[in-house]
Amino acid sequence: MFDNFVLAAQWLLAFHITGAFLFLGGAVAAGVLNALAWRAERPSEIALFLRLVRVTVPFVGIGSLVALVLGLWLVHHDGFSYGSFWIWAAIVLWVVAQALGGRGGRMQAKAREEAERCAAEGDVSSDRLRELLRDPVANALSYASGIAILLVLVLMIWKPGS
Repeated sequence: MFDNFVLAAQWLLAFHITGAFLFLGGAVAAGVLNALAWRAERPSEIALFLRLVRVTVPFVGIGSLVALVLGLWLVHHDGFSYGSFWIWAAIVLWVVAQALGGRGGRMQAKAREEAERCAAEGDVSSDRLRELLRDPVANALSYASGIAILLVLVLMIWKPGS
């Protein structure tokens, strides 16, 4: 019986960590692709990088959901208190990361649409495209989302107060 309990906890932890890596990896990939779009010269290149960001979205979504659900299951399974600070802080930061990343991503989608339009009209950049790429609000939202994700990771590793 005890062996099954330990084995179940190991599997839960393995899949929880897999979800966390998908979540973090997808977010990092999106950030790298955004940075490449900023450095690209031609709108066709910018559009390509920003379309590739859309490929990372399912990894971020699935990974974040798996990490959250299995993380909550592990809290129960391992006997932690749902009232612990680090658990509540991680959940709040998870929600913040989702909200900020989603909002920033929707704003940056406008840059992709403008890049696709410019690419179709002779592959010449426009002031509007550069303005959208460098939008301080959209970029701040995306970076803040990334910081929230990293803080969740720190809480999961450190578990302050447990």
